[in-house]
Amino acid sequence: MKVLAFETSCDETSCAILEDNKVLANITTTHILHREYGGVIPELASRAHTALILPSLKTALEISKVNIEEIDLISATQGPGLIGALLVGFTFAKSLAYFHKKPFVGVDHLEAHLYSIFLDYPELKPPLLFLLASGGHTEFFLMEEDEEIKYPGGTLDDAAGEAFDKGAKILGFPYPGGAKLAEIADKGDPERFEFPRAKTPLFSFSFSGLKTSLLYFVKKRPKKFIKENLPDIASSYQEAIVDMLLEKTEEAKNELKIEKIAVVGGVSANERLRKKFKEKFKEVYFPSKIYTSDNACMVGVRAISLFNKGIRTPFDSSPYTVYPEG
Repeated sequence: MKVLAFETSCDETSCAILEDNKVLANITTTHILHREYGGVIPELASRAHTALILPSLKTALEISKVNIEEIDLISATQGPGLIGALLVGFTFAKSLAYFHKKPFVGVDHLEAHLYSIFLDYPELKPPLLFLLASGGHTEFFLMEEDEEIKYPGGTLDDAAGEAFDKGAKILGFPYPGGAKLAEIADKGDPERFEFPRAKTPLFSFSFSGLKTSLLYFVKKRPKKFIKENLPDIASSYQEAIVDMLLEKTEEAKNELKIEKIAVVGGVSANERLRKKFKEKFKEVYFPSKIYTSDNACMVGVRAISLFNKGIRTPFDSSPYTVYPEG
């Protein structure tokens, strides 16, 4: 089965063509114009998607050497995300499907992240405990043997990716600075400084206190001290984030009695996190780094799964901004 998929939930315009789990084309463009504002501006994101989505489709068709008439299924992210950004991809995909008389499936963004693991491990079978850690979400999902997805719980406030980006901003890195913080952290001592690890109920996280602790840590010390000790500060801060993710995942694993763990989302690309999770758990899986950030490939894989279950999305459906169960 060949599927054409679109992802436009935030600040990546992505178009992919897959044949089952095999990626034939993956065109993903990150909107760098948001950097000067220190965060994503929804209206600018919508305009960027509008400008990029048709060229992305044309490039994907050229690379894959697939004619749109050969496509069996068209899909797009339906939510959650920025409503204006979602509307661009969702409406464009629906219009294509309607015009070319193709079935259409709207895909949940969070569930698409879960299915990114099957791009690298197509034979991996549930039950699986998923940790989805990204800029906007830090959640647990349980996928049962019939692929039914349940939501045990997630963050009480900020997401892990937001903790990385806000921490980077406090330390003086330009937006989005989470990756740069991690790069600097790899050169430092993770035990040099002590940052708090929040104690939260089962299946939940909290990173707001950690961000505040870093803010006051920086405010109370001279700029020269921060500059000279930046790798150790970044490393110690990163360690607190990773430790909280690791501890809560172990709790969830033991409570649910699940052996196989999959870590997905943008934060799953973090090398320190991958190292500590692989040391802790016998069976832990990560997607390739190219599939950790928002991309249409994961949308396509989830769409095939839904299509095979007989699910179709009506053409009068609309995007949504909040995960239905979270």
